[in-house]
Amino acid sequence: MSPPVASPGWSRWLVPPAALSVHLSIGQAYAWSVFKPPLESALDLSGTQSALPFQVAIVMLGLSAAFGGTLVERNGPRWAMTVALVCFSSGFLISALGAATQQYWLIVLGYGFVGGIGLGIGYISPVSTLIKWFPDRPGMATGIAIMGFGGGALIASPLSAQLLESFGSDDSGIALAFLVHGVTYAVFMALGVLLVRVPRGEKPVEGGASAVDGVQVSARDAVRTPQFWCLWVVLCMNVTAGIGILEKAAPMITDFFADTSTPVSVSAAAGFVALLSAANMAGRIGWSSTSDLIGRRNVYRVYLGAGALMYGLIALFGDSSKPLFILCALVILSFYGGGFATIPAYLKDLFGTYQVGAIHGRLLTAWSTAGVLGPLIVNWIADRQEEAGKHGASLYGLSFVIMIGLLAVGFVANELVRPVHPSRHIPAPRKETADAERQHSEPA
Repeated sequence: MSPPVASPGWSRWLVPPAALSVHLSIGQAYAWSVFKPPLESALDLSGTQSALPFQVAIVMLGLSAAFGGTLVERNGPRWAMTVALVCFSSGFLISALGAATQQYWLIVLGYGFVGGIGLGIGYISPVSTLIKWFPDRPGMATGIAIMGFGGGALIASPLSAQLLESFGSDDSGIALAFLVHGVTYAVFMALGVLLVRVPRGEKPVEGGASAVDGVQVSARDAVRTPQFWCLWVVLCMNVTAGIGILEKAAPMITDFFADTSTPVSVSAAAGFVALLSAANMAGRIGWSSTSDLIGRRNVYRVYLGAGALMYGLIALFGDSSKPLFILCALVILSFYGGGFATIPAYLKDLFGTYQVGAIHGRLLTAWSTAGVLGPLIVNWIADRQEEAGKHGASLYGLSFVIMIGLLAVGFVANELVRPVHPSRHIPAPRKETADAERQHSEPA
């Protein structure tokens, strides 16, 4: 299922739309909070329980990206996009069956496990291809595609809210909403499968380390460097801070202003989720493009340092000013999205383009960890505070203090990043045989 090689004169600007069709679809994951209240009501779940499908999906995203990264590099973007389509859409169909039969474990299996595999394979499917098409502007190129993942909730959030309003928020209504999602995204992702191309003169397998110059490090060696693990910590801390808000966005803004003269309605909360998605999407292209100008380390200093400041402002003054709460949340989500879009270029700077997709996949295990850690911190603490009789903004104060500490840890890790030691570089004579060596030495 190798993608066709681009014909002479093929515009490289046709490749980002192929990636966007997949990323906009799998970006629905960021609209999961719209389903949380209906699921809690229909299936008698706690906030922590209703977050489980999302958490499992993010765990599987990281694991499938890590273990499937080499397969994606070997088989090419069309194969990867097809696998993502089948898994992601099937996940919704299984979830629809689970909601219809009130078997919550099927929703966790479908949306979380099966759909999560689609998330991981789909997320990394275009990365190395885009970097090969845009070697001059890797931050911008990956930002264009990955912004689709952040912007997916702009489509999914109002769509989900409208479907639940039309079909009802009981178990049968949720099942129908899942069903529509599964079919719609299958059709949309198929556009990317048909449109994707690889650069002329590039092998669809691995991209060929011999075709590029400069520092080149294999995925096997990259994971043995301190640079990889520093970036792992950076990504994990940045994602934990952002995903903690994003996963619980709709109920969080409702709680913050429930006891004020301007409470937030269900539709307004869904609109807030869409705004966060817009900030997430804008940050992915805006901040990643900025990183091409000011450098990756400097832009991560902004993400982590200013992000901690935004969390402090929400903790101190968020419940007294709705505009301040929304503004700070939007900034945090722009940093969250920017961190995702900038990391492939950061990896390219440190390890080269050879096997960058596989290295990126392995690094996304940080996302798996953060996908559990962020929602767990926010939901578990909120549940405990509610049991203690607290309500409103006081449900989240401790969570925000923890997020500030995690961002500080990430800031320090970013400062420790240094160029990779030459002993890890692939020597020039080995580049032509590196693919053959990898096939025998690297696990899929």
